[in-house]
Amino acid sequence: MNRHQFELPLGSGVDRGMTVIRYGHYGRPVVVFPSEAGRAWDFEANGMVDAVGDLLHAGRVTLYCVDSVDADTWSDRSLPTEERAVRHGIYHRWLTDVLVPTVHADTSPGAELITTGCSLGAYHALQFSLQRADLAPLAIGLSGNYDVTTWRAWGERGDATYFANPTDYVPHLHGDHLDWLRSRLSVLLVVGQGAWETHPTGALPSTRAMAQLLQDKGLRCELDLWGEDVSHDWVWWQRQLAHHLPRFC
Repeated sequence: MNRHQFELPLGSGVDRGMTVIRYGHYGRPVVVFPSEAGRAWDFEANGMVDAVGDLLHAGRVTLYCVDSVDADTWSDRSLPTEERAVRHGIYHRWLTDVLVPTVHADTSPGAELITTGCSLGAYHALQFSLQRADLAPLAIGLSGNYDVTTWRAWGERGDATYFANPTDYVPHLHGDHLDWLRSRLSVLLVVGQGAWETHPTGALPSTRAMAQLLQDKGLRCELDLWGEDVSHDWVWWQRQLAHHLPRFC
């Protein structure tokens, strides 16, 4: 399998390198976010790359697995939620200003991205596509919690939290921008109903709620509920990604 690892600067005055690992040689680019506080190699280490190996070998997709900065943002519970959201903004700018141009240079200018991730990575996938559907018009979230205020939040919340939290801003989408999103964006939310999907992750209730919010706004959102034996775990995310990704490439 074609595998290439490289480093990109985080930028925004932060002296830190971000690891990106590309798997595949051709096909639709897929930006992969790791689970909470994860690294770019986690997807491979947990069997997710092998789960879609047939698509990679056939040249149907190229995966771009990225580092998270969750340890300094959403997972840093010593920080008030607003400061976590402000720091998340640095990550969003890196994705937009550094990663996406790199992916386009590596594939083709203007190539439409898919975003995907598991657990907290699912939040990142949905959030990026909602904010930049011009770049990534399809988001696939596996077992995500899409309400940042449930992540041991504390302190006063302001604009940074509002615009980083789909549960806050999706109900207020309106006008021309909403019409454009309806024409552009597609979302697939997948979640099991077994162990750890409700407690402690909140993934099942949050996924159901987010799907309803999106559908209430007339946005294309498919909700795929798996059974009560399906837990919040890699073995199920392998099956879910292998089941759904071939539909989109």
